[in-house]
Amino acid sequence: MIPFSDPHASYQAHKDEIDDAIQRVLDSGWYVLGQEVESFEQEFADLHGVDFHAIGVANGTDAIALALRCIGLGAEDEVITVSHTAVATVAGIEQAGCKPVLADIDPITRCLCPQSLQSKISDRTRAIMPVHIFGQPCDMINIMAIAQANDLLVVEDCSQAHAAEIKGKKVGGFGDVATFSCYPTKNLGAIGDGGIVLCEDPEKAQRLKRLRQYGWGSQRESLHRGINSRLDELQAAILRVKLTYLQSDNEKRRRLADLYDQSLVETPITLPQRKACELHAMHLYVIECDNRNELMSHLRGKGIGASLHYPLPVHMHRAYQGLINKTAPLTNTEAFYQKHLTLPLYPELSDQSVDNITKEIQTWCSRL
Repeated sequence: MIPFSDPHASYQAHKDEIDDAIQRVLDSGWYVLGQEVESFEQEFADLHGVDFHAIGVANGTDAIALALRCIGLGAEDEVITVSHTAVATVAGIEQAGCKPVLADIDPITRCLCPQSLQSKISDRTRAIMPVHIFGQPCDMINIMAIAQANDLLVVEDCSQAHAAEIKGKKVGGFGDVATFSCYPTKNLGAIGDGGIVLCEDPEKAQRLKRLRQYGWGSQRESLHRGINSRLDELQAAILRVKLTYLQSDNEKRRRLADLYDQSLVETPITLPQRKACELHAMHLYVIECDNRNELMSHLRGKGIGASLHYPLPVHMHRAYQGLINKTAPLTNTEAFYQKHLTLPLYPELSDQSVDNITKEIQTWCSRL
């Protein structure tokens, strides 16, 4: 069997260091919002630059909700994002009391299309939430230009793009604030749940720290109506270990993606595109093909964990079917969901496994 994802392999790769980190926390007697969280926050912020602040929270969905609240958004404020994302993106927007407005994707990058974004702006729009899906950076240059021209805030959803870059600048550093998930399968994954909010404004950072813990100030007086969304010491200690390997693990992902590219370039499969000026985090390797379901069945029959990572765009889930204007369908998004298929990709995946996967795809393609 070749699993679709293997967070246990990540633990095994760094087992001794992770076990030591866990023991350090257990011996410390301090288990929530202590030195491990503070150190992780500083180290994650330093990865993005000296002017950044990172705030650890309980999960990526809370990170989105708290980021929106931190910048002053709430009831009925519209936030433009994409339907091609985890439901968590929309859930976080709604958790903050805001209204998600769904734009279409660019068919090449599979990220927020600037032209579609422009068409969705109304007098109630307050923010844009681009999603760096699959580790692919969004077109932040054009998105930021649209935001500035329309006096809109930008919250980057970087949950699949830890340490991805555009022209040498890491994603998360373009907008007013950025959010990250540290779910176990992410490029920077805990052994449990966790999230991060990143910003440059020190006042926003302090407000976020209050909001994640009941709105408390230094004397435990609630200065705002906050929530309970604390990153615990165990997860922070584990993430500190994983953070030291993030960039090298991303490089392993890109090298494995290169192997996929080289073996599949002559097939009728559409491969993920990478721009020379960008550093793709390669969280997922997602192809597109006609007869996608037949290929998926073939691979699964051979013990290969090919997957529909997101079976449906958000607006096609029963709970969210009222989110789009039926006269303005998300054409590119819906077309993508007819063809996409995610192949196994993680740093511990062997070259031999990639070779086995691509040979099975070549075999299937030869029968078309």
